[in-house]
Amino acid sequence: MSMQPMPWPGPDPQVAAAIHAMYVGREAPLPVVVRDRLGELFSDGQFGVAFGVRGRPGWSPGRLALITVLQMAENLTDRQAAEAVRDKLSWKYALGLELADTGFDASVLSEFRARVIAHGLEERVLDLLLARLVGEGLLAAGGKQRTDATPCGGRRAGPEPAGTGW
Repeated sequence: MSMQPMPWPGPDPQVAAAIHAMYVGREAPLPVVVRDRLGELFSDGQFGVAFGVRGRPGWSPGRLALITVLQMAENLTDRQAAEAVRDKLSWKYALGLELADTGFDASVLSEFRARVIAHGLEERVLDLLLARLVGEGLLAAGGKQRTDATPCGGRRAGPEPAGTGW
């Protein structure tokens, strides 16, 4: 699989119009808020080491990273996440996909995660996400932090949500 780093396109005008009409006066779902507040959250270039320059082009690793974050936030299986890319307007909006985009096979997500792990980038998504959330004032450093005390060496603790005082 190859990758040519490119910036994400803006949301498709048809999708954006539908999203804005659907959420007038209501709280938008997480994918819409992420796109509106954080824009292109993960650039493809940040994952370049895991992808070659030759071979068939694959899905944008930056977009796959965001899909993985949304998948975890909504507690979805790979199949459900791939289906969300195909049929949820909020996900198409967040990813800058056209209305007619048919998405990808669910196996792409496990292949992406395997590449990320094989190249030692498993914390990259978390680190990038935390940096952007702190930069936007959505998370604040300090206070008590929870840790994962699994015997396998869980992820390190990060900043706490802003205003929680945990």
